[in-house]
Amino acid sequence: MTASKHQRDEPTGTAHLDSTAQLMTRITSQLGTQLSHVRLDGSRRNPPQTRPAPSTPPALVVVAHGSRDPRALATVHALLDKVREERPGLPVHLGHIELNEPLLTDTLAGLAPGRAVLAPLLLSRGYHVKQDIPAALATAPHLTARVAPPLGPHPLLVETLYARLVEAGWDPRPDARTRRESGVVLAAAGSRDPDSAADTARTAALLAERLGVPVVPAYASAAAPTVPAALRALAVRGRHRAAVAAYFTAPGRFATQCAQAAPWIAAAPLGAHTAMARLLLHRYDGTLASPAAAPVQRQLTSA
Repeated sequence: MTASKHQRDEPTGTAHLDSTAQLMTRITSQLGTQLSHVRLDGSRRNPPQTRPAPSTPPALVVVAHGSRDPRALATVHALLDKVREERPGLPVHLGHIELNEPLLTDTLAGLAPGRAVLAPLLLSRGYHVKQDIPAALATAPHLTARVAPPLGPHPLLVETLYARLVEAGWDPRPDARTRRESGVVLAAAGSRDPDSAADTARTAALLAERLGVPVVPAYASAAAPTVPAALRALAVRGRHRAAVAAYFTAPGRFATQCAQAAPWIAAAPLGAHTAMARLLLHRYDGTLASPAAAPVQRQLTSA
């Protein structure tokens, strides 16, 4: 009978010992956790902060004009690749106003609902910036989007123009005589909008400051003077060493036509220069940072 009682008591004792061991394990674990928050000098460590997962930034939609010249599309794609290199993780899309695919309306229709910035790959204010791009954006009510100012005028454009002139043969350190005989025609597409001419004239003034020689804006269409007329005006002033700076984002009919009029050197279009990629990102960042009066599916931001 004593043995039987011992057999009955043994499980109870074992359970009690197991419970004690488990309790000690829990206490040790809790003490270890608490001690991990205390430094050797007795001060308390800050608890680790959990970082929220990074969200996808608003999409950048680069709006190009479009061209029948296949070199233009290749140049724009190369420029967008530079933008992606400068800002990894930024969703970058392309839309054209006309002549090339994808058209802007198709690009906008294919975007998921959310925020976006439309950055015109255009050099001045005009009909495309004021009318065509906002009209395309109005067809995309699923987007909360804003339109950035055009690229020009801006010092990064001037640096690109300068680099293209040097590539074409412009002397970056001219002597006094060369400087007196030199001048530049800034050849642009042209527009009937007076704001476009004002923007181009401002870029010409900035380039003149950079070069130290006169820079005359001229146009391939829709505005005066023409490139040949501007070259003649420089010659009358004794500026026979005249270069043509191509104020075009990519090769095309107008750029080729203006280059053919050059009596000396003709620079290549702005193209896929690193400064151009940085300027697009500058316009994107500035548009996001600028205050918005209201959700703007149809509102155009000011320059």
